[in-house]
Amino acid sequence: MALVTGAAQGLGAQHCKTLAAEGAKVLCTDINGDGAAETAAAINAEHGEGTAWSIQHDVTDRAQWDAAVAMARDEMRGLNVLVNNAGIGVAGNIETCKLEDWHRCFAINVDGIFYGCQAALPLMREHAPGSIINISSIAGLIASDTMPAYNASKASVWMLSKSIALHCAKNNMQIRCNSVHPTFVDTPILDGTAKHHNLDKGVLLEKLARQIPLKFVGEPSDIANAVLYLASDESRFMTGAELKLDGGISAM
Repeated sequence: MALVTGAAQGLGAQHCKTLAAEGAKVLCTDINGDGAAETAAAINAEHGEGTAWSIQHDVTDRAQWDAAVAMARDEMRGLNVLVNNAGIGVAGNIETCKLEDWHRCFAINVDGIFYGCQAALPLMREHAPGSIINISSIAGLIASDTMPAYNASKASVWMLSKSIALHCAKNNMQIRCNSVHPTFVDTPILDGTAKHHNLDKGVLLEKLARQIPLKFVGEPSDIANAVLYLASDESRFMTGAELKLDGGISAM
């Protein structure tokens, strides 16, 4: 029984589909409620009605978190996997980044996880063992001069995950918490990046691949398979850890 945020497209949609393919019931949430509903409908079409549900969900709103968790209780009869996937990036270096963009980046990337864990943990404790999977970024471990807000917010996700993991372990909740740190992945976000830089998508992918030791950009399934591992009992001894999916960038 899994709740996945940011499920309308890209990584979030793939997390939902991968978990469902392995037998999970999935609640797909996104501020884009229609997109989340499309993800759930696609899953139900493949695996049968009653596999997936959806709800419009702004992760910066605690009341909406309470509604999403209540839906998990009512429709799935519980919750033992929480995938905090929703996130954004904002433009601007330390001199040009606007304060309102900084605050919005932290509200979605960090506050959303804070609210989510507070809202979900009581229900997850009732259905332990469980797993919280927070999608950070390799940008939370390696800095860039062009993205201070994104760097700082994703680094916060990294350390927040460790604190949550230790709290759950100390209180014998049987709930683990880990962070996932992808590099460039071929999602709709890159479509916008290509458009912003007036580049053909293929040209952009080639430029990004040259920065990765393995020389290719990741696919959503590369990240979703790691989420599946962290959601499963196969990772039962892993908590408070960071899983780097960066094609070797952090080894340089």
